[in-house]
Parts: sequence; C-alpha cells; structure tokens
Amino acid sequence: MKLLLAFSRKGRADPGREPVIARVVKETGVLINVEKANIDSMAGEMLIDVPNKDADLVRRRLEEMGVTVRVMENAVVRDEEECVDCGACVSVCPQEVFSFDAEWRLVVSAERCVLCGKCIRACPHGALSQQG
Repeated sequence: MKLLLAFSRKGRADPGREPVIARVVKETGVLINVEKANIDSMAGEMLIDVPNKDADLVRRRLEEMGVTVRVMENAVVRDEEECVDCGACVSVCPQEVFSFDAEWRLVVSAERCVLCGKCIRACPHGALSQQG
C-alpha cells in the first residue's frame, strides 16, 4: 500500500530532523520502499510503499512520530467520460501504470503510480488527476 508522508523540518523537535523511516523499519521489522522523496531545509514529502498487511502499523507509528500520513489507494484517477483512450499517458509514464486491453481500452494500474504527474500533463483531454 502506498502512503504519502509529509513532515516539517523547521524546529529541532520536528520529525523531519529524525531518521523516521529507519526508526520505523527497525522498530516494526517492516521493510519500506521509498518510491519518491522531495526534502528540503524546511519540509519534506515522501511516497512509500509498504506491504498491505503492515500498512496500519506503519501508518500509526509514523503518526506517533509527528508525520502526516495519507493513504494513497488510487494515486491516479481516470475520468472515464473524458478519456478517449488515446494513449498519451502510456508513452510518458515511467512506471508502466497505463496499458491497453484486448479492445484497445486504457487500463490503469494505479498501485504502480509514484505521483510524478507526467501523465496528467500529457493528457490532451484532462482526463487524469491525482488523488486528494
């Protein structure tokens, strides 16, 4: 399951100053895959992937440490009425989120998405959006 983490790095006690991912892995024994991270001197945002069975445990522990956690069940959403199955998203997606079925209809595997936004910018009909 994908979790989107947000944290501050402004004060000495803020979670962004601590190795929260390493601490959660050590304390829970759950392996965490960091899929995307954007961290600067003031704040950070990170997309992680954890096994579904351990997602609640990891989420609770991160929240206890002061990290804001959002579950990303459908990271990219397709408006089926607006989509014309043109495939513009297929060609730009680095994670192979998009493919075609046997009838050449677009198929979305949202669980593979890392929130890069390339598909949203490429869609000529504005049929794609990010969750939240």
